Amino acid sequence: MKMVGIIGGIGPESTIQYYRSIIASYRERTRDGGYPSVVVNSIDLKRMLDLIGADRLPEVEEYLLAELERLARAGAHFAALAANTPHIVFGALRARSPLPLISIVEVACEAARGRGLKRVGLFGTRFTMQAGFYPEVFDRVGITVVPPGPDAQVYIHDKYMSELVNGIFMPETRDGLLAIVERMKTRDAIEGLILGGTELPLILRADEHAGVQFLDTTKLHAEAIVSRMLS
Repeated sequence: MKMVGIIGGIGPESTIQYYRSIIASYRERTRDGGYPSVVVNSIDLKRMLDLIGADRLPEVEEYLLAELERLARAGAHFAALAANTPHIVFGALRARSPLPLISIVEVACEAARGRGLKRVGLFGTRFTMQAGFYPEVFDRVGITVVPPGPDAQVYIHDKYMSELVNGIFMPETRDGLLAIVERMKTRDAIEGLILGGTELPLILRADEHAGVQFLDTTKLHAEAIVSRMLS
């Protein structure tokens, strides 16, 4: 069995969920009572977000590369970034990484294509919603990615950073997020929604809302990780 290296801590709450999801998926597939081999490198979320917020992307790349090298030294056979936002430098990072990387964006794209979706919304940090890494990948298979409007982006980012990352999940925040989903269905004709922040599935736990299918990027990524482990 291959050992996965996880760049975690970005953020901590979703890293815990990754670990649980990997174990659950592994045990469901193997049914032998065993557990997967996982090494987690929990890094500094604040440092990474400060660099991204200052548009110092080469430094983000160097930071993540150094942490991937730690995972390689720990014996990992492949790796994954347990977050969406750092995929802003994924292309450059993959080219230099000492380990093969599994992209959360590519995994989500395959899931959307498998469901026959053609227009999907995107929730996440403002960095994720405003960057091009989701639209670029989805456009290759003819799927349009629609970000929320400017006011909705401000609301989502604020709630994400002030509540979700800190493990705070308020019913009124869930209602606010679902109201945005409903508006995007009416205004933008979205059929699906990318939960493009790995804490989002912790507050939007259903599979769909108002006929809009949710793409749980944490779960999808974890399942892809287990598939690679067992390959």
